[in-house]
Amino acid sequence: MLSIINRMVKRFFFLTVLLAVTAAAKAQIGDYRNEFAVGFNGGYVFSNIGFTPTVPQSQHTGLTGGLTLRYTSEKYFNSICAVVAEVNYTQLGWKEDIKTPDDEPVINTVTGLAESYQRDMTYLQIPVFARLGWGRERRGLQFFFQAGPQLGIFLNEKTKKNFEYSDINLSSRTSSIIAQDTMSVEHKVDYGIAAGLGLEFSIPHAGHLLLEGRYYYGLGDIYGNSKQDYFARSNISNIVIKMTYLFDLVKSKNTKIK
Repeated sequence: MLSIINRMVKRFFFLTVLLAVTAAAKAQIGDYRNEFAVGFNGGYVFSNIGFTPTVPQSQHTGLTGGLTLRYTSEKYFNSICAVVAEVNYTQLGWKEDIKTPDDEPVINTVTGLAESYQRDMTYLQIPVFARLGWGRERRGLQFFFQAGPQLGIFLNEKTKKNFEYSDINLSSRTSSIIAQDTMSVEHKVDYGIAAGLGLEFSIPHAGHLLLEGRYYYGLGDIYGNSKQDYFARSNISNIVIKMTYLFDLVKSKNTKIK
């Protein structure tokens, strides 16, 4: 069942790549636009790793921010069509939920503290989206949806823990899966699908302010997934809440645009 789902997601991945690449080529079909905007974005990321076998986790939190580019090509019926690309510096990772079978914190017998473990991973993420918007373009509010492929390049990682492995209270844990705690990231390139919904507020001569919620599902794994490897799956997923500010560099001379 997992392999079938993975094949379906990969097909969607290649479909969105095709959609993003060909969106600009279809510019002559509808009401022509030639608008280019640049800006910056920043937000908060809630992430985890989809381990198989399962590792209990709570949400890992981090920051994201970077550069945004947008080219608007046409308005087809009521849909404003654009291609969006970003280059973001993003903090990802996982935070383990170390509990007893009674859902109590696991106390380390040496330190007397509740055991905690967190892995912080930094990525350079490059999403490319096909974007559809509905509403105002120059003054007022617009709702938008965007989806497309995302590439991630691993930069570095850091571990935060409050116990020594020789003193770990493994017998009290619900899960005995701890191999990931001492494994460094093996695959330095990540790829997957991202999609988001948001609102854009435009002010003439001032620019565009966007608020977006986005979900990313990784198709790659951070560790090897062969029969000889420990984990069959170790993909990244995250939810992003971000704001973006864009200002226009090129604007269409079209009196119909409002």
